[in-house]
Amino acid sequence: MTAMEFVAAGGEARPLYLFGKDDLPQGLAALDAGARRWALAAGFAGAAGEVVLVPGPEGGVVAALGGLGGGKDRARGRFLSAGLRGKLPGGTWHFVTELAGAALEEAALGWLLSGYTFGRYATKSAPDAGLVAPEGVDAARLEAIAAGEALVRDLINTPASDMGPSELEAAARKLAGEFGAEFAVTVGDDLLSGNFPMIHAVGRASPRAPRLIEMRWGSEGPQLTLVGKGVCFDTGGLNLKSGSAMALMKKDMGGAANVLGLARMIMSTGMKVRLRVLIPAVENSVSGASFRPGDILSSRKGLTVEINNTDAEGRLVLADALALADEEKPELIVSMATLTGAARVAVGPDLAPFYTDHDGDAAALAEAAASVHDPVWRMPFWDPYEAMIEPGIADLDNAPSGGHAGSITAALFLRRFVTTTPRYLHFDIFGWTPSAKPGRPKGGAGQGIRALFEALPGMLDAG
Repeated sequence: MTAMEFVAAGGEARPLYLFGKDDLPQGLAALDAGARRWALAAGFAGAAGEVVLVPGPEGGVVAALGGLGGGKDRARGRFLSAGLRGKLPGGTWHFVTELAGAALEEAALGWLLSGYTFGRYATKSAPDAGLVAPEGVDAARLEAIAAGEALVRDLINTPASDMGPSELEAAARKLAGEFGAEFAVTVGDDLLSGNFPMIHAVGRASPRAPRLIEMRWGSEGPQLTLVGKGVCFDTGGLNLKSGSAMALMKKDMGGAANVLGLARMIMSTGMKVRLRVLIPAVENSVSGASFRPGDILSSRKGLTVEINNTDAEGRLVLADALALADEEKPELIVSMATLTGAARVAVGPDLAPFYTDHDGDAAALAEAAASVHDPVWRMPFWDPYEAMIEPGIADLDNAPSGGHAGSITAALFLRRFVTTTPRYLHFDIFGWTPSAKPGRPKGGAGQGIRALFEALPGMLDAG
């Protein structure tokens, strides 16, 4: 097994009793007398992350008690079971719990997610406590979700020195090969002949050639197109970022990482969709070839864009990719991007804000997000702000002045490039966990993709 898979059933598995503060009396009453006396002597209170190891007659550990906290803990946190795994001795465990349904799935997935380590540059030991898949959960589906999340984290955590446009292409190509997907890429000046002028303009200053990555999988079902921002590093271009603002810009390809993680979930579970993935992959660098403030760029859609800040480059590369996606008029287009600081100011790092004009899709996403503990928050495509992205000298402004509604105006900008597809969802994500939490180490993070994975079958069937 690996640290993010379940252990095969069979053999000896020690019980891990899961209790919350609120159900502690009943839980303790169900234990055998020896384990109950030991729990009381140890002062076990069911606090979140609390573990008490229960010894047997020969002195070895024969069971453990794990705390899930109280109602406030569960309201404020996710994957509380994930905090238990690293405190257990190695070997095989199985849950003994009254949890069921979505709560049990969350506990089991939390265990899997807690097995993630990023060990590319420093040796890190993965937890060696294994779990037998609890009865009543879809083990293969949970493992697929965990594998998708691991891919997202690995891609974002890798520094830009080892995750430029070509390396992002290689990661996508490897994923396509694993699942037999079709793969194509348009690189460098071929972007101009292929009519992707804004992807080329943003990436042309870097010696690492810009490109558009495309993957197709599946031959039946509704067509779903995922578009992910793949800015592998963002200096801000000529409107150069400060050092502090540049420090985390290896994660500016977090949208691409998230759509690849979602694609892995979809393909590994055989979802009945015709999947298309588009990733404009660039590095926004500074050189004599940099695009400039005041430039006016043409787009694949034919719309012209005045550049008022070269640090608002993500929407430019996404625009060309979205225009391509829209030409096939799929049932649904989803774009994901680490697009604006305004979104972080509005909702912080944990929530994934999204935009849609389709109330049914918004409701389905909200329900799925609550079910799988992957929080999202609907933001408005506020039509009265359309004038803010119309500079007069060109069709669109990539960075409206005034400092207001930055995430909304960016979403409105992107919506201009989706004109024939009936349903469009845009996620303005952070893609990063600033401080470690249960099941979520500090670093790259999937956001919104588990909610999407849960909601997509119903959304696409609903039409």
